[in-house]
Amino acid sequence: MAIPKIILYYVFAPVPDPEAVRLWQRDLCESLGLRGRILLSPQGINATLGGELDAVKRYLRKTREFGPFSDLDVKWSEGTGLTDEPASPHTVYRASTDFPKLSVRVRDELVSFGAPDELAVDEGGVVGGGRHLDPDAVHALVESRGDEVVFFDGRNAFEAAIGRFDGAVVPDVATTRDFVAELDSGRYDHLKSRPVVTYCTGGIRCEVLSSLMRSRGFEEVYQLDGGIVRYAERFGSSGLWKGSLYVFDGRGSVDYGDSPAVIGECASCGAATSRMQNCADLSCRTQLVVCDDCAPAAPSCATHAA
Repeated sequence: MAIPKIILYYVFAPVPDPEAVRLWQRDLCESLGLRGRILLSPQGINATLGGELDAVKRYLRKTREFGPFSDLDVKWSEGTGLTDEPASPHTVYRASTDFPKLSVRVRDELVSFGAPDELAVDEGGVVGGGRHLDPDAVHALVESRGDEVVFFDGRNAFEAAIGRFDGAVVPDVATTRDFVAELDSGRYDHLKSRPVVTYCTGGIRCEVLSSLMRSRGFEEVYQLDGGIVRYAERFGSSGLWKGSLYVFDGRGSVDYGDSPAVIGECASCGAATSRMQNCADLSCRTQLVVCDDCAPAAPSCATHAA
């Protein structure tokens, strides 16, 4: 059975006419049966897409023909399934079942930190961000600086419930927009003189987060190049990463290595699990860690708090 491919990538580069690029990207994806999410802004592009291997390769070849996106770096993974029929009458390609639809949108910010005026982007990427460290360089930093090194989670707090770097600082944020207030609160001022390694799923949120931290006086800020995905590809379950990686598609989470740790705890019974599901309260957008046995009872934040 054919397995769909899922790609994750971003590019920070000036995009003079994001709306024109949106129309082109939408038409390109529809012609290839690709589903997923593409965000565009004057700052660049961020995409997660899934589909048949040949369709994904054709998409990347065409996208790289656009100057600002010519050097895009792609992270690959396997999806769970393909539709039985072509995605539309206009394509021979089947769509990935990991995504319900294709969404291509334009926003003021590529990553919604709520601080568009604070981020500067040029042809080289984000201006004033943290120094990029590949996974091996991160290990070298930890070996040379020991407990002085701080891992700083750049994701929403619920994502860290099933996986995080050992000993990481996990800010209590429900959305990316909460980070600015968190940094301005003074809670992390004691870290300003220490080496701080920011990390997130694929690296994009840390491009912005590390820049915001540096502008607020953090002296030695790094970002994990390629994010958790690249680190886990390199070290599997034998490195500093513990648990599962939360992903925003039908897979829910991804494991790496031969013996991944299970660090999540079911909100209802406390059992070890990496499974997550939406809060039963339809007005709540929180994700809860819920094991298979407790899932049918549809726990909510209210019952969890009780």
